[in-house]
Amino acid sequence: MLSRVNTLAFNGLDTQDVDLQVQISSGMPAFSIVGLPDKAVAESRERVRAALNSIGISFPAKRVTINLAPADLLKEGSHYDLPVALGIISCLGIIPLEEVDNYIVLGELGLDASILPVNGILPAAIHANRLNKGLVCPAEQGSEAAWSGIKEILAPHNLLELINHFKGTQLIPQPIKQQMPENNIYPDMADVKGQESAKRALEIAAAGGHNMLMIGPPGSGKSMLAARLPGILPPLTPEEALETSIIHSIAGELKGGMLCFSRPFRAPHHNASTPALVGGGRRAEPGEISLAHNGVLFLDELPEFNRATLEALRQPLENGKITISRVNAHTTYPAKVQLIAAMNPCRCGHLGTPEFECPRAPLCAAEYQSKISGPLLDRIDIQIEMHAVSPWELSSVKAGETSAQIRERVLVARKIQSDRFKALGLKGCHTNADLKGKALDNAVVLDDEAQKLLINYADKNKISARAYHRILRLARTIADLQNNEKVLKMHVAEALSYRRMMPHYKK
Repeated sequence: MLSRVNTLAFNGLDTQDVDLQVQISSGMPAFSIVGLPDKAVAESRERVRAALNSIGISFPAKRVTINLAPADLLKEGSHYDLPVALGIISCLGIIPLEEVDNYIVLGELGLDASILPVNGILPAAIHANRLNKGLVCPAEQGSEAAWSGIKEILAPHNLLELINHFKGTQLIPQPIKQQMPENNIYPDMADVKGQESAKRALEIAAAGGHNMLMIGPPGSGKSMLAARLPGILPPLTPEEALETSIIHSIAGELKGGMLCFSRPFRAPHHNASTPALVGGGRRAEPGEISLAHNGVLFLDELPEFNRATLEALRQPLENGKITISRVNAHTTYPAKVQLIAAMNPCRCGHLGTPEFECPRAPLCAAEYQSKISGPLLDRIDIQIEMHAVSPWELSSVKAGETSAQIRERVLVARKIQSDRFKALGLKGCHTNADLKGKALDNAVVLDDEAQKLLINYADKNKISARAYHRILRLARTIADLQNNEKVLKMHVAEALSYRRMMPHYKK
């Protein structure tokens, strides 16, 4: 007796077909799984045995062999439980073999035969749709699979429901797409009193997708502003939402099978390791920078991060992707993020305030700020200094603009950029921060005074070519917020004001 079940193995965002073969033969009772299974797959023997017993199916007192082909590919995860159980059931003749052949099967089994959620349902559904097959997945994740456009999805709550469906005595309904509500997710900008220049910089960052660094004393509102950035960003497009959700599905972070069209906001603690931030580990899982894809990565207390961890961000910030190299595989994840960082000017945080700053100022500030390398700062378009908010501002200043009002201007600026990219035939550009090479030259047209100002600044401060181009992108965004087709001197001047040069203190 021999049966086959289609399932998958995951390598990053890529899926690979696995042919699960079940053979029940005469001999001493045994249950073995071969084909390079990891510990979770090997333990599925006990879960499958208990699940079958719980629904009244006696485990055969024969030699049961499970082969996971190709045999040289490492099989990881608990999603092989359900394929193993279906293979044994079909091999026993309880359900027709040809019924199972039309589906790709994933799911973890509980001891009571319930089917539990697993990682990677969305990319598995997309793969099944590509092969013109159906998908069998846990009931909680049926909505997640429905977003792939696949026509036939079986999302049972337990193994007995699935058996009855294949035998024709019960019908499992098709799941319906669900998405998370977008309202009232993020705090409002109206809560922030004072810091008008920082609000302006945050609006520019949102309009053009620019990276931003806020430097100021403790309690000046850096984290407060960063938390409000997603609320003024446009929602994800369907394509962006699907791309982002695939990463979250692989990481097991899609709750309830619902897709979210709000921008991701990830704020890892400063003790995060390099694999936690950029991805890695034994299974080469996505890190925070990939989970923030198409959204915001907020790094608070920037100098407190490990130096090597911060330097690992340099390449993905430039390329929009991260490649994790292992001995047996290379896994690439998308990592197109908007970096928002915050830091104190020095370790005590009160540089420039004589009554509070420490006796080692300003040398302590030089040591503290030197933890951030020049190449990393070069990749940050907006660098602003913030000052402490006075008690008068806290008590007397009225609430400012709401996130909804600021978001309207951001959406207008994004629409201007989108129309320009279409007119110029630029593909792959969504914001001004994406402009490179000829695309940047075609999109940014400076008048004579603006050109002269930028060249003089670049020559005097010896900035890099990367910083020069980032100033051009930033000036283009400022002009778009004012609905100017040409970039004027005042736009360049404001862009230059956001390029804070780190001080070089001497002993």
